[in-house]
Amino acid sequence: MRAFLVSDNHDSIVGMRIAGITGVLVHGKDDTLKAVREALEQDDLGILVLTEKAAAEVPEVVRELRQSGELPIVVEIPDRHGTKRNPDFLTRYLQEAIGVKVG
Repeated sequence: MRAFLVSDNHDSIVGMRIAGITGVLVHGKDDTLKAVREALEQDDLGILVLTEKAAAEVPEVVRELRQSGELPIVVEIPDRHGTKRNPDFLTRYLQEAIGVKVG
């Protein structure tokens, strides 16, 4: 299995390439949607990595992939400017996912 990156910025592609993960640079919703669809056609895709901004362009697709329970695993990463998420993002995510208040 392999990972593939869909990124809205060149620096993320270069950084992930150093780690052996190939990817594609996208700009806007149409580019992002096309890149995700093409990535999903790869038979050996195990992890689909998206920068937060790219994932925000296609939230319905990201949600659908996560809810399917099938491969690939979808991972959102911050870009070089840092995360756009709230500091309590993980706590809230767990609370929504399992229905138990953590911490």
